[in-house]
Amino acid sequence: MEERLYDLIFICRPDTPEPDIDKVISTLEHAAVEKGGTIEKTEKWGRKRMAYYVQRLREGYYVYMVVRSSHGEVVKELGTKVGPQDKVQFGGETLSREPLRYLLLNKPKDFLTTSDDPMNRRTVMSLVENACKERIYPVGRLDRNTTGLLLFTNDGELAKKLMHPKFNIKKIYHGDLDKNVTKNDCSQSAEGLEREDGFIRPESLAYVAQVEDKKQVGIELHSGKNRVVRRIFEHLGYEVVKLDRVFYAGLTKKDLPRGKWRFLTQQEINLFKRI
Repeated sequence: MEERLYDLIFICRPDTPEPDIDKVISTLEHAAVEKGGTIEKTEKWGRKRMAYYVQRLREGYYVYMVVRSSHGEVVKELGTKVGPQDKVQFGGETLSREPLRYLLLNKPKDFLTTSDDPMNRRTVMSLVENACKERIYPVGRLDRNTTGLLLFTNDGELAKKLMHPKFNIKKIYHGDLDKNVTKNDCSQSAEGLEREDGFIRPESLAYVAQVEDKKQVGIELHSGKNRVVRRIFEHLGYEVVKLDRVFYAGLTKKDLPRGKWRFLTQQEINLFKRI
């Protein structure tokens, strides 16, 4: 059978099994013959979407695809890496890496941290949709009712580092609880708690300075586990009324009103590059 250029995409982490490209192609060809047609492309992707895949390759992910190399050859070898000097063509077009963008949002309440919601609820993407031409994604997540700092970027390598526990990214939350927090509970939190998904221990839990209300506390964490702050307080017997992330990886909410965003300064980006 004559070899064709198939637009086949497989993106995997190094710890996942390698896909059998030849088997997939054979299956698709068989299906096409049964339908009396041919398969020139299994899926069509826009330039912006394909630039994302090329970027993931450069970050060390295994992106398996059938593309044309800089020498005009069809590349089908599993695990082929793409370097900054390589020219990659896909679907007849030469792909280029899109500029890296870094954006900080002061998330309001009642917005989901997701790129799409099947129930058409409001998402954080609607707050930054006109920020830049590049396709950016939130780093980690904040609960629907949690407010505060949320970073967006198309820099996959940085996002991976910020979410990986070994880099100990510092986060500080301001919590408003349903009752006064006792000093004993502040001390007890330092011992941590065992949950079904592992051990959780905040770096510190203390009353908010210059505030007489003992319902308001600050909590510092390095964990990125889902709903970790609310789960800690629930374990201690408190209900979280309000939760606001006020510090994230060296970034603060200074001069950033709720619902607004800003691009990171070059100095801030340089600090991230040192992680």
